[in-house]
Amino acid sequence: MQLTDTLLHRAVSGFFEMDIESFSGAATVALASTFVFFVVVKSWQIIARSVNSSPNFADSMMREAAQRFRDEFDRLSDKQSAYLTAGLVFVVLFVAAYALNAERIYIGYPEWQLYVFLGLLCLGALIASARLIQTFVSRHQVKLIRDANIAIGHQLQRIAAGFGRVYHDVETTAGIIDHVIVGQYGAYAINVFARSPAKHGHVELDNNKLLFSRSTKPRSTVATSKKIAALERDFRRLLDHRVRVRSVIAVPGWEVHEQRCEEHLLVNDRSLSMLRGWKDQADYLMNEDVDALHLMLAAITKASV
Repeated sequence: MQLTDTLLHRAVSGFFEMDIESFSGAATVALASTFVFFVVVKSWQIIARSVNSSPNFADSMMREAAQRFRDEFDRLSDKQSAYLTAGLVFVVLFVAAYALNAERIYIGYPEWQLYVFLGLLCLGALIASARLIQTFVSRHQVKLIRDANIAIGHQLQRIAAGFGRVYHDVETTAGIIDHVIVGQYGAYAINVFARSPAKHGHVELDNNKLLFSRSTKPRSTVATSKKIAALERDFRRLLDHRVRVRSVIAVPGWEVHEQRCEEHLLVNDRSLSMLRGWKDQADYLMNEDVDALHLMLAAITKASV
């Protein structure tokens, strides 16, 4: 205990007086050890994801709401934890190496080489910090999208009883549709646009653009229309006749003021039930068509896919 206190006192008291050899030696030991630690942690995360990639009872499991965003959030969380833990390990090992006279590693080396090493060390620290910040920002964005999709998915499960079956993360050749409902009253594609809610914030749909209050940057719905057109083509190839897929745009947390577009229905998480009344007898499906579409969508959205 006394030895530990002595080493810690020496490290703290001498931090502002350390010379280039002391700093370089401690940094070398800490950096090498941290690199090995980081490689081990990342390798373990990759192995763990590979081992756990196939769920049990996969043939009987369907994708949950926001499944792809849940997976991405978990991946980014692991990545962020690895960076933060590696940073903490570097600091602890640096202090320990300095206290144990790690400057002996560089005795006799030209001073310019040590400054080059320190410059490279600072550059590496900046790159690692930038990656950590990028991971933090991406994780925050994915969390927002994940939560928005989960909120809409849960509301769909509540209102879909007697109306149709809900499928999540439906893949098409033009991209992934967040949610799809298919029943005798027709087919509906629900795409979620996530943006941090603002107090008294509202959203409008003007042709192919979503206009958010207090924001000068609109969100385009062109990609959404392409995905729905691709899903209609898939349905047509299966049934040999056209099936209209009604487009629903969900913006949870925002008040819907106006929409100047007949192509989409604009709703939030509280008004999502409006889609139950948005139907036309011309879009109704025969029972055999509904069964065929259910089999197709179930195959697409299996958890093992």
